[in-house]
Amino acid sequence: MRISEIFYSIQGEGRLSGVPSVFIRTSGCNLRCVWCDTPYTSWSPDGKEMSLDEILHAVESYPLSHVVLTGGEPLLSHEIEELSVTLKTAGAHVTIETAATIFKPVSCDLVSMSPKLSNSTPWQKQNGRFAAMHDQHRLNYNVVQRFIDRYDYQLKFVVDREQDFAEVRQIVDALKNVDISRVLIMAQARNRRQLHQKSRWIVELCKKFGYGYSPRLHIELYGNRRGV
Repeated sequence: MRISEIFYSIQGEGRLSGVPSVFIRTSGCNLRCVWCDTPYTSWSPDGKEMSLDEILHAVESYPLSHVVLTGGEPLLSHEIEELSVTLKTAGAHVTIETAATIFKPVSCDLVSMSPKLSNSTPWQKQNGRFAAMHDQHRLNYNVVQRFIDRYDYQLKFVVDREQDFAEVRQIVDALKNVDISRVLIMAQARNRRQLHQKSRWIVELCKKFGYGYSPRLHIELYGNRRGV
């Protein structure tokens, strides 16, 4: 597997915010979000090839109660199913963070899906050369529904403007049997200032629509940098 980084921090987003976790970040992504906060796994992917034994050896140097498989898009990795099974067998609580455009029968306790809204499409970046591809593949309702039907899940949406809430509602309404308490909204923000500017109006709209608000504790505590 191509791994960008392995580190120990706290979960910054979603239902497990604040929980100390080991993060295994794969490199490579099938999307190109214009505001991607890990461009070193998507726009300019870096990392090194590691065997499952090497990954497990690195992970074992940290407390193994919670492990997060993230990216990039971790479900692109051919070995992700085997890795998830191995971690579960070792007794870890496993979260997989995915854009939910690819389905694989992974072994995990929580599928953290982040379907991409239209605000993610890079119409201008790099002269828009990835825009059409991204816009075509950023939403896969069938994959999202399969995860909802088979796993404990959360749906995290990154919003940048008030009109994004209408798009969130359209997506949620198109899915079946969605537990509204598992729909979480978080701000598109690269630093504390942007996060604070957007959080107030986002919270008010979450109250209006009944969605949960997700903090981004890693940005609050450390800023937007690697290994945190």
